[in-house]
Amino acid sequence: MTLLGLGTYRSRDAVTSATIAAAAGCPLIDTAPVYGHGTHQAAISPVLRAHPRLRIATKVGYMTADQASAALFSKVISEAEALRRHSIAPDYVHYQVAMNRAEVQRDQLDLVHLHNPDHHRSGDRDALLARLRAAFVSLEALRDTDTVLGYGVATWNGFRDGAFSVRELIKLAQEASGGPETGLRAIQLPVSMVDIEPIRQALAGEGPVSAAEQAGLEAWGSAPLHGGELLSRISEGLADYVAFGATKAQAALMVAVSTPGLTGLLLSTGSADHWREAADVVDSPQLPPLRLKEICDLLQPVS
Repeated sequence: MTLLGLGTYRSRDAVTSATIAAAAGCPLIDTAPVYGHGTHQAAISPVLRAHPRLRIATKVGYMTADQASAALFSKVISEAEALRRHSIAPDYVHYQVAMNRAEVQRDQLDLVHLHNPDHHRSGDRDALLARLRAAFVSLEALRDTDTVLGYGVATWNGFRDGAFSVRELIKLAQEASGGPETGLRAIQLPVSMVDIEPIRQALAGEGPVSAAEQAGLEAWGSAPLHGGELLSRISEGLADYVAFGATKAQAALMVAVSTPGLTGLLLSTGSADHWREAADVVDSPQLPPLRLKEICDLLQPVS
């Protein structure tokens, strides 16, 4: 059964979004230090306190200008990292995890993603993999102290551009932990009618979603509505082609949620009605693989 989680990146009112999702039994809220211009994590902490079983997934990577200044002052990042407002350096991983814990007011974080670790990789793939390994070493140390229950990688382009694969992430995590047992728990990537390739790959038993499922990792699909922009691209005819009588939003969610092996979708909404509508789609029977393949071929014909 595919889960429906709350993604707060696009939330205009993170507190309202989190309150609605938590009341509906949402299993996971995904956030990051930079969301809401650096305000979302602290803002939703009362909701997290009221729902202690609600999992929280946060991130280390991007930072606001103020966060970069504070990290530079604390000597956990370089001036170059402060300028580009991104780092997964070991010292910064420890520092930002501590900041995340303080902001969400939880001693233990369920999941910490490295946030677009391929950012500014400058084509040096070996250097990127080395940075990932070093970051995993820090996350394994935090797991040993029960500060972090698990970690993962949230990326927009990393799997698509070949910056890394799930298999490589597993290998790096094993090297970081010193054995087969690791804290690597999840991946997150865009899955939608715009980002159709992960769906096509999963139908063939290939790609990051299938690799994650085979390895026992969670695979969360982000931006199923492409930040809301997807709805303007879907015609009524296309929505009917997906499922007769479906709204544009329902059609988009049906396609994304039917991805084989997907653990869950992250949806951002501040409307209780929209949440219920999405939950109904997620709880409904998924599109059969052959039908989903036909839709993929229509949206992105195979040359």
